[in-house]
Amino acid sequence: MAEAPAQLKDWFNEARYRWFADEVGRLSPGFDRKAFLRHVLEGLGERELLQRLRRTTEGLHLCLPGGYAEHLSLLRELAPRIGHGFVGILPCDYVGCHGLHDFDTSMAALAEFTRFGSGEFAVREFLRADQDRALRQMLAWAQSPDEHVRRLASEGSRPRLPWSFRLERLVRDPSPTRPILEALRADPSLYVRKSVANHLNDISKDHPDFMLALLEGWDLSHPHTAWIARHACRSLIKAGHARALALFKVGTRPRLERASLSLSPRRLAIGGTLALSAMLKTGGRSTQRLVVDFAVHYVKQSGRPSRKVFKWKMLELEAGAELSLSKRMALVQRSTRTLAPGLHRVELLVNGQSVDTREFTLTSR
Repeated sequence: MAEAPAQLKDWFNEARYRWFADEVGRLSPGFDRKAFLRHVLEGLGERELLQRLRRTTEGLHLCLPGGYAEHLSLLRELAPRIGHGFVGILPCDYVGCHGLHDFDTSMAALAEFTRFGSGEFAVREFLRADQDRALRQMLAWAQSPDEHVRRLASEGSRPRLPWSFRLERLVRDPSPTRPILEALRADPSLYVRKSVANHLNDISKDHPDFMLALLEGWDLSHPHTAWIARHACRSLIKAGHARALALFKVGTRPRLERASLSLSPRRLAIGGTLALSAMLKTGGRSTQRLVVDFAVHYVKQSGRPSRKVFKWKMLELEAGAELSLSKRMALVQRSTRTLAPGLHRVELLVNGQSVDTREFTLTSR
């Protein structure tokens, strides 16, 4: 079917629901199509994305004949037909909501369904119910030949997974997931490596020393492991954390003769593009490894600033070398950040230290 409109919640819209009703009806003659549509369409406009996902799961459960085993059989046929990454989460969501009573069957189903839409949210229900048993299964998944299943082992056990509830036991003590991270530390799949790095970055927010000790014990000469380590440390590096910088042989105090930032235009409307240019000249007598980032101090609707750091470049410069960097940044409204008119500030950061600041004005039109 055609892609849904741009709003994320409209991935589940009336057209999608009617498609579901038709497909499920073909697979299950006893399916109550009218009751399903009534359940999911009533009050649709008031529900956001995750509420619509859950409402779909509830609608299927209420309107399908038979029990859990029969429902899984139908979902196995439905899953490959959905054809949309997020909507494809539906079969996993069903398992997370209705499969806690049958651990082995449900975990096998998640490993199968995650190829069509990740089971990262659903598996957390099993972690919350029985963390030790679920983590044993997820450690086995970390050895799977399927990158989707290996990723599920890391992504599903993240302590602070976005759009899901926190796994409070793992927030307090992240050590139980260490065997999973160890197993995936040099994974050949970028899809998996991104998840491992994000998992480690989650840990760094509560236990930076634990996370850094783990990385310090890894072979960072391996390119896959080095990639994970760099991305895992991004929050600490942006903050100028000395131990994280030292992991990559970066000093906390850059030796610079000159560092300047320029912005163009200095006044632009929401929806426009801001051009950033940076000039660096190194001092000292030896080559330096530098981490260059920038921070934007956004104006919130309340009028108070909100600082967000963005990665720019990690590089090595000889003593006395000069470097010019440029970057373009689209200032558009996003679901994760609402822009407001006003005076904004941009900082140039080198090794976590602010070395120059410029301002620009954002207007509504």
